[in-house]
Amino acid sequence: MLGIIILVAILAIAFFLWRKSQKVVVIERGGELKTVRKFDFKPYFVWPSAVAILILFILAISIRTVPVGHAMVKFNVITKRFSVAHEGITLVLPFVCRTKVYDLRRQEYTMSARKGEGKKKNIDDSLWSPTKEGLQVGIDLTCWYKIAPDKVVAVHRGIGPDFAEKVVRPAIRSVVRHVISEYAIMDVYSAHRQQIQEEIKKRIKQLLEPDGFVIEDVILRDVHFTADFAKAIERKQIAQQEAERMEYVLEKEQKEAERKKIEAQGTARAIEIVSVQLKRNPEYIKYLYVDKLSDKIKVIVADQSTILDLKGMLEEK
Repeated sequence: MLGIIILVAILAIAFFLWRKSQKVVVIERGGELKTVRKFDFKPYFVWPSAVAILILFILAISIRTVPVGHAMVKFNVITKRFSVAHEGITLVLPFVCRTKVYDLRRQEYTMSARKGEGKKKNIDDSLWSPTKEGLQVGIDLTCWYKIAPDKVVAVHRGIGPDFAEKVVRPAIRSVVRHVISEYAIMDVYSAHRQQIQEEIKKRIKQLLEPDGFVIEDVILRDVHFTADFAKAIERKQIAQQEAERMEYVLEKEQKEAERKKIEAQGTARAIEIVSVQLKRNPEYIKYLYVDKLSDKIKVIVADQSTILDLKGMLEEK
């Protein structure tokens, strides 16, 4: 907006100078008198105007805007000094200052096996590292970081604008390989995943913060194994499931055996009771026989001379 205002001012001065430098004169041409406009530049008027236009032009091309969340590093080639301009409007003298704008907001560096996710979007950029046993494991990781505002000049002087590829990426890869090599592969897979993540974060902070970076967090996104190891884990899980199934079957059969044992003990006790009753009353066998018959049967003819009255026998018992 300020640049537009200055440009309008330059145009206004130029128009004013153009108008004031003209004068109307009468000339004779072909026997006739004609009025024409001629430029009559007066030094006392032209030079101040020209100087004003030059100053405004230099001011217009010197105005720069620093975006929100950014910082501009300015290097004066004459004094050989650095300065920092934060978000907003700042002046940069042309041909005198060299500038570079840095993003001070949170940035992320992701290395992933999935194409399109990480910084290297067209390749498998997963971190493959040897574990304590020497087995290879792939790590997908995201590191959130930012440049410390008071260290932006140091980053510019010591590293440069390509700090992500020059410093951040190598530091992450080195730390991940060292940490993973201290753990067994199954620890990486499940047991100590959170601990490994915290250890990687701590070591990256120790490595990068002296260079002017603030490490906010490190996230282990995924863990990959080689095809052979993945098949071995699958076989192990299948065997574990089969063992759990067999354990369930054995437990079921054991409970069934206990049930049959209790049932047999009950049957034996019942037979023992019936035997005692038969010794005391031989007619008890008839009662047991009748008790097992249907309720619809009331009379049984045993032979031509014997009729059993079931109802009477049951009432008698």
